[in-house]
Amino acid sequence: MTPPHLNDLPIRALTADDLRHCADLSEDRGWPREEHKWGLLLAAGNGYGVTAPDGNGLAAACIVTRYGYSPAEPDLAAIGMVLVADRFARQGLGRRLMTFICDDVLKGVPLTLHATPYGRPLYEELGFRTTGRAEMLRGFFRPDPTALTASEGSDTGRVRPATAEDLPRIVRLDTEVFGTDRTHMITRLPAFTDRLFVAEDHEGELTGYAAIWPNMDTHVIGPLIARDTAGAQVLVTALAATTDRPLRTDVDVRHEALLAWLKDRGLASVAFNAVMTRDIPELPGDWTRRWAPLTVAAG
Repeated sequence: MTPPHLNDLPIRALTADDLRHCADLSEDRGWPREEHKWGLLLAAGNGYGVTAPDGNGLAAACIVTRYGYSPAEPDLAAIGMVLVADRFARQGLGRRLMTFICDDVLKGVPLTLHATPYGRPLYEELGFRTTGRAEMLRGFFRPDPTALTASEGSDTGRVRPATAEDLPRIVRLDTEVFGTDRTHMITRLPAFTDRLFVAEDHEGELTGYAAIWPNMDTHVIGPLIARDTAGAQVLVTALAATTDRPLRTDVDVRHEALLAWLKDRGLASVAFNAVMTRDIPELPGDWTRRWAPLTVAAG
């Protein structure tokens, strides 16, 4: 029997049972398996994919994460983890999957994604435009002996581990800074991350929060939300002290002072991604307080 053509294969919803296949697909394309991250994305978002015609895993996959108070009418949706198995690459499958997501699943919804140089031409053809850039950094963090401490009475206030009572405050701050509600993602942070810290000023007002989570042989810092550069530095320093793994993070290139400080502390530039949007001129919220995402796959 002749196997079906790739364009005739149905695009289906992914489930938690597809986690291993998603990780296999990452590995097939030379990415880390990242099963921990895939698990979060499949739980908080919606996966879509194509089963390989030979029955061996997935031929293609991607994740859509919707944000806003109404899942049926999201304010914004992020597209991430767009992958096509190497043996099916350059046959139009990625374009077909993205066209289905953009024009059928999310028709009329403002969209965002982080694009590698390889994927950017396709996204531009689909109506996305570059509205920002993020720089990925990786390396072993060296503490700054002159940095403000997390617990002393500094101008930035204090940083401490988050408690259950902090979660509603974190959600409110995140909604303000991110520009739309993502409660379904933020409330998963205590279980997903290894550490979740909050920053408060001297009056006890929440000014920022950040998390660190395991990803293969690194620890990723994100989300990172802070009032200013000093506040971001204190949160990073506090989180870095909890691990002996190399750190990884993705920082908006407009935060030049934080990027320079991180490089002075031992992290090196790994790659740049284009932040792209469709049907929206730029991302909502306050970029000046948004330093690093939870993961570029979720916007």
